Amino acid sequence: MSAVLYDAPGPGAKRRNILFSIGFVVVFAAAIWWIVDKLNEKNQLDWDKWKPFFTDSRVWSTYIWPGLENTLIAAAFAMVIALPLGAFFGISRLSDHAWVRWPSGAVVEFFRAIPVLILMLFANAAFAEFTTVSSKDRPLYAVVTGLVLYNASVLAEIVRAGILALPKGQSEAAMAIGLRKGQTMRYVLLPQSVTAMLPAIVSQLVVIVKDTALGGAVLGFSELLASVRPMSAFYGANTIASFTVVAVIFVALNFALTTFASWLERRLRRSKKSTGAVLSAEDTEELNPAATGGTFGTGAER
Repeated sequence: MSAVLYDAPGPGAKRRNILFSIGFVVVFAAAIWWIVDKLNEKNQLDWDKWKPFFTDSRVWSTYIWPGLENTLIAAAFAMVIALPLGAFFGISRLSDHAWVRWPSGAVVEFFRAIPVLILMLFANAAFAEFTTVSSKDRPLYAVVTGLVLYNASVLAEIVRAGILALPKGQSEAAMAIGLRKGQTMRYVLLPQSVTAMLPAIVSQLVVIVKDTALGGAVLGFSELLASVRPMSAFYGANTIASFTVVAVIFVALNFALTTFASWLERRLRRSKKSTGAVLSAEDTEELNPAATGGTFGTGAER
């Protein structure tokens, strides 16, 4: 059975589509030309402003690489902590016990409603007031804490929505063969929902990488974007060139992350198609020991 989503365009619609495409290309080219012309008027395209990035290794070793290293460290710590924490709260919100479900929901909704920048500022003040963390390490701690609190709450909603999107028959079938709630979640629901949740999870991980720049803007965290100001001052006010190079690095980082996620998603889908989830008698006995007797007993027992 085939479904028609829309009618095939006629001759008039095809001409309109071609005209719209040409118009968009013309407008886009005009915008690019205007930007390049304005940059050229301000001497921002002069080779002297771009030369250090191609000929001077100090610009990379002194400014860009240390900032990139701090960005990767903060993002990695935030991802490693936020992912399991978000999964924990997402699953807790689906609990049948109100004393688990309601506190988890309150935590998620509270931190999801606060801007991540405010969380970083509060964390920085808390570390300064109640801990012995040095002033040198405090910005990193504050940035990671703010990113974890906000993104874990968002990831919790992604996990909860991904599990709820599965057909109800999946959990009913698992309970019908005697699996407990924890086993149903671990062996049936989570493996199926991971593939569907992966694009949204990766999008949130990209947000984590980009939001590290907030720490450099407010808390003095020496991340990648914060390297623009001293680098631009040292090499003669090449601010546009510095921002452009930093932007390209951010694009490359996030593109690598999304490419890896796409590869992983394809691999997971292929593995699910090529292998069947067939349980042997030993596997069934391990998951549900009670299934070895009673209704599922051997023919001799009957």
